[in-house]
Amino acid sequence: MKHTCTILICAVFFLGLASGCAQPPTEEMDNAAEAVARAENDIDAVTYAGSTLARARNALAEMHNEAAAKRYDAARSYAAEAISAAERAISEGRTGAARAREEAASLVSELPPLVTETAQGITAARTNGLSLDYQQVNRDFDTARNNVEQAGDALSDTRYQDALRLGRTARSELTQINQLIAQAAMAASRAK
Repeated sequence: MKHTCTILICAVFFLGLASGCAQPPTEEMDNAAEAVARAENDIDAVTYAGSTLARARNALAEMHNEAAAKRYDAARSYAAEAISAAERAISEGRTGAARAREEAASLVSELPPLVTETAQGITAARTNGLSLDYQQVNRDFDTARNNVEQAGDALSDTRYQDALRLGRTARSELTQINQLIAQAAMAASRAK
């Protein structure tokens, strides 16, 4: 019995000694740092998955804090969380970019008919002698057409956010011109 007790005490001692000498999860930490770096260098993840990327960065920071405090199990857990969040950011970035591409393509494709409709409206307004500041209307129309062209260029260059911003601006400008023409037409019909 005395021999068993000695063995048990030695085993507990060596377990305590081994846990005190635990090594940081270096491989997991390196993998986490690499995963977060990949996500940070992925333009789609940065653009479309910023909050998920922020979670990956936070988990990485917590991993380093826990490792520095020699809480290696917690550090290992944060490393796994950082890797998971970084991979999710890349995936969400791809999905976001695809959605933005589709939305931008749809918006840019609807602009040329709106440009044509607006040009015809300006011509009809002038032909019918509607009371408009045609110099201002033409300046606004030129600005809108320029934005339509830039939106198309941005789409071609895979700058989807720029294509959306420029396309929305152009659509708004063209709509405003058409509203001015409609208001002038209504004023002219009331004057008759």
